[in-house]
Order: sequence, then structure tokens, then C-alpha cells
Amino acid sequence: MKKSEKVAFTIQTLEDLYPEIPIPLDHKDPYTLLIAVLLSAQSTDVRVNQITPKLFAVADNPYDMIRLDVDHIREIIKPVGLSPMKSKGIYGLSKILVEKYQGRVPESIEALEELPAVGHKTASVVVAQAFGIPAFPVDTHIHRLMYRWGFTNGKNVVQTERDAKRLFPKEKWNDLHLQIIWYGREYSPARGWDLEKDIITKTIGRKSVIQEYTKALSKRKKT
Repeated sequence: MKKSEKVAFTIQTLEDLYPEIPIPLDHKDPYTLLIAVLLSAQSTDVRVNQITPKLFAVADNPYDMIRLDVDHIREIIKPVGLSPMKSKGIYGLSKILVEKYQGRVPESIEALEELPAVGHKTASVVVAQAFGIPAFPVDTHIHRLMYRWGFTNGKNVVQTERDAKRLFPKEKWNDLHLQIIWYGREYSPARGWDLEKDIITKTIGRKSVIQEYTKALSKRKKT
């Protein structure tokens, strides 16, 4: 199968599986999405969705957020982990949004990346999901699957993002980003992976990945 055929097969399979694409993080506007994505670093979406209602009940906009102090924010968000860094980031970016952007979240990746605690992935998620601007944020699921499918060499997320943008049509980026995440969680996880259920990897996957899986499976059956 040619690379272009593999790409087309992947897109079609994901569209068949996820015609309606749920947004993993609960939010109501660009600001609450920005905060939720920031909180999700090295945490789970489930945990973040449990904590954000408590935080947003107190402050769901940058004006209210900077009325709190960093310690108050930290106390609320402690269960998601990395609370010292995240609480300072939330307070700091909220202050900048009020002082520089009249409380609004900027609509460019470059402007978002200048905010405290906002990296490239967070900025990309916000512009894609809040503003509909084409972006291809790469998380651990996308990084893993792009390698398993032979679409990237897997050296780093920068290369994975570059390869994803080169291979997939720009108008599909925002949908594919989410579809691949859901697919990775449901059919192609890092642990407890069952190749028989993973139709995309089984059909187009990197030969070395499939061989390694088969060898590991064979060892488990012998023990």
C-alpha cells in the first residue's frame, strides 16, 4: 500500500469510528479551555474535569482569577499535580490577559506561547478547539500512533507534528488531532494493547512494530 493510500485509509477509518468527535476537556469559552489544557499537563482529562468546576465556580475569567492569590489557586488545583508551577502560570497568564488583551485569549499560537506555562502543544489545542484555526497538537497518543503507523520516525514530537502536517490535509487537522487521541485510548494504547482490535495498525502498521508485538505475544503464550 502506498503512503498516500495508508493516509486515506487512516482518515476514512477514523471518520467511520468518530463521525461526531467529543472534546475531552470540559470548558465553555477560550479562557476556560486554556486553563483546562494547562492543567492537563502530566494529568488525565478525567482528573482535570473533576477539578475545573471547583476552580471555575470561584473564577471562570481572568479578572476574577487575579483576585485570588497563587496559594488559593494552588489549593484548588492540587489534585491534578504540578500545582506550584500551574498555579503561578494560571495567575500570571490571567494577569497578562487582563493587562494586555482586555481579558481575551489571543487567537495566535505565537501570542499564546508568550504566556506563562503555555507551551506549543497547549497553544495549538486552544487555537484549534477554541477558534477553529488549523493546528496539529501532538500528545503522547498521537506521537505513539504516528510511529506505529509508519508516518514518522518517532524521534521527537516536533518531527511528529511536522510529518502529520505534511501528510494530512490542512482542513482535516483539527478533527484528526482529536480522532487519533480517541483511537489511541480505545484501540491502540501504550499498555494492554491488543493488535487484533487495532484495525489501523494491523492494516498499515510499521513492520518492525508488528513483529515486535508478535514476538512479545509469543513469549507471553509460552510462559
